[in-house]
Amino acid sequence: MAKQATENGPAEVSPKNKLNDLTAKEWIPETVSVWRQRGLGAKSPDSRIERLHPAPFSFTDVSRLIRFFTKRDQVVLDPFVGVGSTLKAACLEGRRGIGIELNEEFVELSKERLATEIDQSLFDVPSQQMLSGDAREVLTTLATDSVDFVVTSPPYWNILHKSDHKVEQERISKGLATEYSSDSRDLGNIAEYDLFLKELVGIFSECRRILRPMQHLAAVVGDFRNKGRYHMFHSDLACALEDEGYVLKGIKILYQPHKRVFPYGYPFAYVPNLHHQYILILRNEETAT
Repeated sequence: MAKQATENGPAEVSPKNKLNDLTAKEWIPETVSVWRQRGLGAKSPDSRIERLHPAPFSFTDVSRLIRFFTKRDQVVLDPFVGVGSTLKAACLEGRRGIGIELNEEFVELSKERLATEIDQSLFDVPSQQMLSGDAREVLTTLATDSVDFVVTSPPYWNILHKSDHKVEQERISKGLATEYSSDSRDLGNIAEYDLFLKELVGIFSECRRILRPMQHLAAVVGDFRNKGRYHMFHSDLACALEDEGYVLKGIKILYQPHKRVFPYGYPFAYVPNLHHQYILILRNEETAT
């Protein structure tokens, strides 16, 4: 039986545990359906590159998912890797990462991040692969059944095109990017919601070909409002992915207490301040077991 060191001595990892390297004590807290987001804070040197992305994906949250859904030295894929949060998390957790990104600026920032935010002298650093291009094209070059976990935070349609109190105060005033890219291939630039959802589901369908059988996909997504309507993006995506051979195993709520409150709708209408995201957990299987 494998063992891991703890403050109270070695802890055992069950030989029946084929999913991860966690002990029972480590496993159980991670199954709680609400996680509190662990941000680094604006003054942390490790957040400098992360906050250059208009929709940053915290590597600390990705690390928790990677630890639970993979074993050491397994392969993690992120088809929308942005500024490399998943690759950094994979590296720190001893996994090999593959990241795909359309925006060349973000590709370079990802490479810089891996080079500057990880002390490669302290431990053996697993190789991380950064692939530039459209995920719809790049994914077709990856071998079938070649990755052990897919984790990503995809575009939330074209909501970054909207300018509100939050965007003006937190992005525009600081000269930070407010869009994923101006590339016509970018899913964040698709005008119609149904077409956006179709293209996104197509990408995740191709990820299922690459994902080993009975392994997991974790998608961090958020609902949003557009032209007075509330879109349950997490629900629409989960239902569509079940039609592609994935089976929904659970949903986590990622609570974001650090977010500021803005006077949306006041004093005319109810408009929510959204301080949470959803983590969809799906498994690669044809039918539920």
